This record gives sequence, C-alpha cells and structure tokens, in this order.
Amino acid sequence: MSKNVLVTGVAGGIGSATAKVFADEGWRVIGVDQKEAEVEGVHHFIEADISNKEASARIFEEVESEEGDLNALVNNAAIQICKPIVDMTIEEWDSTMASNLRSVFLAVRHAYPLLRGAGAIVNVSSVHAKATSSEIAAYAASKGGLLAFTRALSIEFSDDDIRVNAVLPGAVDTQMLRDSLKRDYGHGEAMDDIQEKMRALGTRHVIGRVGQPEEIAHTIHFLADEKRSSFVTGQALTVDGGATARLSTE
Repeated sequence: MSKNVLVTGVAGGIGSATAKVFADEGWRVIGVDQKEAEVEGVHHFIEADISNKEASARIFEEVESEEGDLNALVNNAAIQICKPIVDMTIEEWDSTMASNLRSVFLAVRHAYPLLRGAGAIVNVSSVHAKATSSEIAAYAASKGGLLAFTRALSIEFSDDDIRVNAVLPGAVDTQMLRDSLKRDYGHGEAMDDIQEKMRALGTRHVIGRVGQPEEIAHTIHFLADEKRSSFVTGQALTVDGGATARLSTE
C-alpha cells in the first residue's frame, strides 16, 4: 500500500524536486500551490493559499475525503522579500510571516488528525535561521521562528508518534536564488551574468558549488521515511555544502 505525502509550494524548485523523489520512491504525492500547475510526480493537485485559514482547512478536508490519511507533511512553501528592514512595509513583513510561518501553523493543526500514529512533518527552514546576511531580515526571522516551532512540535506530538524535523537548505539553484542574485553580493561591480554569479557563490562553499533541488529533496525524503529516520525528531539538518562550517574571517 502506497504512503501519502502532502507537499506545499510544490511548483517551486525544491517542491517539484521533492514531489518527484517521493513519487519515484512509490509515495502518492498531494501537491499544493497558489497557482495551478502540472508537476511531475504529483497525483493530486490542490490550488490554495496555505496562509488562509479557510483554504488550509479545505485542503485537509479534501485530503481526508479523497486520500484517507497522511504519512508525511512537507511544509516547503515560502516567499523571500529582499530589501533593507527600514524600507520594508508592514504589509511585506506580514506577508512574509503569513507565507513562511502562519501557513505551517495552520497546516500542522489541520494535518494533525491525519498524521497521528506514525506520521512525519518536515519543515523546510533555511540556513538563514542560523546565520544570515543583509536585506533579508524578514525571511531570516520567519525561518528562525520555523526552527523553534519545529522543536516545540516534536515535543508536543511525541505521544502521538509524529516525528517533526527541519531541513535547512543553503544556496540552492532555484528561481528564488536566481532572483536574489540580481542584487550585488559585494563583488564591487555587479555581475550581469547569473551563471557567473552562481559560480562565484559556489566558490564560497566547502564543496565548491551551490546545491541542486534534488539534493534537498532526498534529505526531505530521508526525514519523512519512518524506516530511514525512525529515531530522528526535533532536529535541524543543515544541507548547505559546508557554507556555515567555514569562518567568515577565514
């Protein structure tokens, strides 16, 4: 019997890679995104705004009605607004928190009855929860909050046999990263070529390159699979090519 996983932000780089990895492993994938999309590996697509409480409730009512239960929930959807904090509007701050943190709170509450008795939650946080940079404060705050929320959930849900962990991706070749690379990352003159910027960013990693979405997806699958990670809960697994291992003063 196949297992069911729900992935939010399924149309994005990490989300679509995650759907494919789970599908390849024999899971039935329920994908959620704000805009209708065809994503490889997704058996059941739901178009919804996950930060809206009515929409979130509807998602899991549909899952219960059509799929029965859930074995894993992957909270992956997020937005990133890059600007100085003093220039950020209240609406932009609230939008970031709603998309990146409130949505997870809502999803967890609604998914809880479907996950009880050997389920798993994987929250996609970020290395920005541990170390960050300029003009990304709202995103960093939301991902730091998600990390703390992960630890709290792992304790609260332990009696129900629901494991809760977080993945902290570093620089991964997604549209979000490419959009952020349009800014000058301190190289003096801004580089026009995105591939050159990607290569330069990669040299700052111990591994010598940025990550690929599939590499994060395989980590998510590891944490969701009860055979591979049955003794892992309340943890934050950093997947960043060694970027945070190196001193900034080196």
